[in-house]
Amino acid sequence: MKPFKVIIVEDVKLELKGTEEIFRTDIPEAEIIGTAMNERDLWHLMENGTPDLVLLDLGLGGSTTVGVDICRRLRREYPTLHVLIFTGEVLNERLWLDVLDAGADGIILKSGELLTKNDVRLVMDGRRLVFNQPLLEKMVERFREAVQQDYRRQDAFIDYDIDEYDERFLRHLALGYTKEMISGLRGMPFGVKSLEKRQNDLIARLFQNGERSGVNATRLVVRALQLGILDLNRLEADDE
Repeated sequence: MKPFKVIIVEDVKLELKGTEEIFRTDIPEAEIIGTAMNERDLWHLMENGTPDLVLLDLGLGGSTTVGVDICRRLRREYPTLHVLIFTGEVLNERLWLDVLDAGADGIILKSGELLTKNDVRLVMDGRRLVFNQPLLEKMVERFREAVQQDYRRQDAFIDYDIDEYDERFLRHLALGYTKEMISGLRGMPFGVKSLEKRQNDLIARLFQNGERSGVNATRLVVRALQLGILDLNRLEADDE
């Protein structure tokens, strides 16, 4: 790895000292040209000399969003600069997405193996989406859950003989559409009476014999969610 200049942004003195020590002992190619404990100090440092890398903590001064704003501005004003997030926000997954959208090259959580020379080398070599092991484990867990959910949904479609019109009908019922509104959708070539028949048919497929009495649209939707036919995170209306 070629020599490079870095600014460290960290508002906890003890953690700042630890991070500086990581660079001194494990990444001697790095020249720390400044450290900042807040946004103001960072921009002052940037005026005096542009580094090759900014190692940025997200939680500064009790705020979790200021780091995202800093990252976005760095990406806008210094497009060739590398920004690597080094954060203790180990549970705030929404914040990870926000800072990646803001242009960060990667995220290293302050847990597990912490910051390694290889993480920094990958970023300096131009790699995007650099993550350490604790974050990768969380991402793989979420990926596994998403894949399993997709397979459960596919199995439910087969087991209960659900076609695209059944799914569209159930999804719009879940969104609060009336049958009259659903019949007016571009992708639903059915009148109200046909939709009533479809609802009764779905009740017969999704409920056992002794459970079908008194089932209304709301209970039908709840049942579809329980069986995985509908995904609560994918309830969006079709174009009308």
